[in-house]
Amino acid sequence: MKTTTDTMDNSVATTGKPAQGSGARSAIDVTVAQLTGFDEIIDVRSESEFADDHIPGAVNCPVLDDVQRVQVGTIYKQVSSFDAKKLGAALVSENIARHLRERFHKNPRDWRPLVYCWRGGGRSGALAHVLTQIGWRTARLAGGYKAYRRAVIDDLETLPAKYTWRVVCGMTGTGKSRLLRALEAADAQVLDLEALAAHRGSVLGNLPDALQPPQKLFESRVWHALRGFDPSRPVYVEAESKKIGQLRVPDALIAAMWASETLVLEADVPTRVALLKEEYAHFLGDAGALNTQLECLTGLHGHETIQRWTSMAHAGAWDALTEELLIKHYDPSYTRAIAKHYPSLDRAIRLQVTSVETSAFAALARHYLAEVSL
Repeated sequence: MKTTTDTMDNSVATTGKPAQGSGARSAIDVTVAQLTGFDEIIDVRSESEFADDHIPGAVNCPVLDDVQRVQVGTIYKQVSSFDAKKLGAALVSENIARHLRERFHKNPRDWRPLVYCWRGGGRSGALAHVLTQIGWRTARLAGGYKAYRRAVIDDLETLPAKYTWRVVCGMTGTGKSRLLRALEAADAQVLDLEALAAHRGSVLGNLPDALQPPQKLFESRVWHALRGFDPSRPVYVEAESKKIGQLRVPDALIAAMWASETLVLEADVPTRVALLKEEYAHFLGDAGALNTQLECLTGLHGHETIQRWTSMAHAGAWDALTEELLIKHYDPSYTRAIAKHYPSLDRAIRLQVTSVETSAFAALARHYLAEVSL
């Protein structure tokens, strides 16, 4: 059975292959392993397809947008494939012309684009054909997004085991993410899963200015990061549960982390409270939003405790509330999880966090990297 996307590709089918003896140019086909080396990667699928997932770094230049795909698909089903192809070709031509005027016309002769669609069919073929005939050395991804997605799934099962991991552990508020950023600034290899997931990994972890990406896009971001690491050097990552917010961390990555060496950040409660007040400053002026999140913990702590915490939030008793959340909620759950999954904790290097300043974490990162290089 043909899918709607198959219909779209068929309705605008263009092979991009020169006729025998014509001498015409044609785009070259490349594989997922050959994605590097292009000046621009162009995803010609619709805006909703692109939002769900895309090759990291790609730009979206639909040859049929969401509304147009529905129009062509409806005619294909209700009238005929011939009429759908006529409409699809007209719409694709208009969109390609617009992209040429608005985006591509300033590109130099030696510009090298890579084009892809859902399965490497008509949509990418149409744009690749035009770009090639203009004179640009254009490539098309063989198999399109479907081939790319298969490669991501396969690689996420094998890539994590190729690296040496160093897992940053520590109670909530000890600054694990800040140490990761400091390590990266010191030229260490870092996989910041919370940054890729747009979430801080706790019940209060939603970012105020960013939504979490779809699961597939998160996996693409992880895949892209993994491919960029040097296997001869360790990769630093923060200890995470199997889920960061609503997103699942790839199983093979979690397994590799659990089997790895660790380093532990330690800090006293006042330092942790100060850090968390900075990290979650958006809640300080919006007690209602905080209380909505706290209500999710009712099953664990009961109505009486949650009511006390929400009252503290309304009263602006942030230091006392943060300390109680640490001692009664975060620390017990973290201690249980970390002891269960990281048997290397007993031999971990322990770093003392005495300040929340960026400079303090930079110094801590330099000290640690110097110590482990001895």
